[in-house]
Amino acid sequence: MTTTARQMRAWRGPALLAYGFRPFFLGAALWALLAMALWIPILAGRLTLPTAFDPISWHAHEFLFGYLGAVVAGFLLTAVPNWTGRLPVIGWPLALLVALWLAGRGAIAVSAELPPLAVLSADLALPLALSAVIGREIVAGRNWRNLIVLAMLGVMAAGNAVFHWESLRGDYAAQGLGLRIGLGAVVMMIAVIGGRIVPSFTRNWLVRQGPGRLPVAPMQGIDRLALLSLLLALLIWVALPEHPAAGWSLLCAGALHLIRLARWAGDRTLGEPLVAVLHLGYAFLPLGALALGAEILGHGLFGMAAAQHLWMGGAAGLMTLAVMTRATLGHTGQALTAGPGTLAIYASMIIAVLARVAAGALPDHATLLHDLAGLGWALAFAGYAVIYGPLLLRQPPGKTR
Repeated sequence: MTTTARQMRAWRGPALLAYGFRPFFLGAALWALLAMALWIPILAGRLTLPTAFDPISWHAHEFLFGYLGAVVAGFLLTAVPNWTGRLPVIGWPLALLVALWLAGRGAIAVSAELPPLAVLSADLALPLALSAVIGREIVAGRNWRNLIVLAMLGVMAAGNAVFHWESLRGDYAAQGLGLRIGLGAVVMMIAVIGGRIVPSFTRNWLVRQGPGRLPVAPMQGIDRLALLSLLLALLIWVALPEHPAAGWSLLCAGALHLIRLARWAGDRTLGEPLVAVLHLGYAFLPLGALALGAEILGHGLFGMAAAQHLWMGGAAGLMTLAVMTRATLGHTGQALTAGPGTLAIYASMIIAVLARVAAGALPDHATLLHDLAGLGWALAFAGYAVIYGPLLLRQPPGKTR
């Protein structure tokens, strides 16, 4: 009977195509770095792309649907075989999925020169193909509990389509319905999947350290309540982003997720940053909900866009880096521990998030803080590409040519 390991060893092509996380995590990091390198001169008015999106909408789209689209693809193509017991997508079929993602990035960059339907088709090609692949595997493996992940992937794709529609109408898509739908789907993914992996990886590490408090088993009453409250808050926020009901529901969801996080024994993981960063990344989810709720209710501490970046840069940015570093180490046969370079990656991302939020609170220093945020972001992903890129390009463990 063919196993995942045997299938990977049987692959004779480039090592980059030996498993889904390899090309998509490396591609995501390089795109995050390149997009930021373009964004800084665009923001300063020194560069103009031939895109149909306004500059801020292009920036928001390429993080939410470009970078995160690749990370989600890499994660699901790696995790779903473990969930279903079926073989992973590797080799040239995997290369085709990567090509679809690259085509989307190119089409968006030059969308002013292309028919809108062609741009939309190119950009939605990967999420639609990925949904078909993941759906097939979940159904064939009768892994019904993960249909929720497929549903969230579909909602994210729908948000992308709405983003295109709003931009085509001339709306400010960076603060539109499509972005809220897509971001809401990503936040729910972090809540659902993070709620599985954070306590699980924490328990595994703490058990090896000796006796002591362990994470509470997941999906108890408080977990279900926290997830339902977040889903309700996101639905209200997507539909009525300025309504007080959205503010109060986000505050409630944020408080419940802080309680949920506190039950996972994160304070005992400081000895291993590879585990501790998962807790910190997840913490940005309730912090973002609390900040956004406060802004909606009129407190005006740092502005709506800055509050939203606690989700986009904090929860999504730091959590994806945490997963990317851990998965790369684990699936390439390395020790599951964070070295100095990995610590620098995490620190750079944290600085980027804090600087971006501070830019909203300190408008007189916004230019400097925006530059610092961009630099921190670029250093984080440059660090991942330099440190982890060689591992992704190396043959899988146990394979010889």
